[in-house]
Amino acid sequence: MQILDLLTKNEAGIRQAAAVMMAGFKEHSPGYVPDLDTALGEVHKALLPGRICRIALDAQDGVVGWIGGRSGYEGLVWELHPLVVDPAHQGKGIGRALVSDLENLVRARGGLTIQLGTDDEDDSTSLGGVDLYPDVLGRLAGIRNLRRHPYEFYQKLGYVIIGAIPDANGFGKQDILMAKRISR
Repeated sequence: MQILDLLTKNEAGIRQAAAVMMAGFKEHSPGYVPDLDTALGEVHKALLPGRICRIALDAQDGVVGWIGGRSGYEGLVWELHPLVVDPAHQGKGIGRALVSDLENLVRARGGLTIQLGTDDEDDSTSLGGVDLYPDVLGRLAGIRNLRRHPYEFYQKLGYVIIGAIPDANGFGKQDILMAKRISR
């Protein structure tokens, strides 16, 4: 596997990244990228100046995963968005390698923290489908993974839950916020 920048002139790579995005989000967030045009739009946003957009290639130079990062807080905090690995290639360390690569690039740019949101739109956690108010923090403390929600993947990489945005995608469809300090 090779990880490198996705460039705006790489139309084939952009189309492959969009296809991977559609396949990767189909299970837990099918409404996020319902069609190729929407997915292509997301890839093109990740390619805007000042952002990080990296792809993982297999031995045949096919895109099997991609990750994006965008700066905030004057470069001290970056948002990881998105991370997606083709479902046929999940569980092989590709997501872990992409996250590590992004962390190294952000660290080199002076970033201290990476944050992300991981939506629960399909009741994959114990937070799904429930009213988080008035005790959002209490509910977060008791979170359980019911159906392979990615928050546990990020926890294995050192990210911690720092909050939630209740009803971010409709009633009971929370956005779980996570972060990791990557430098001091």
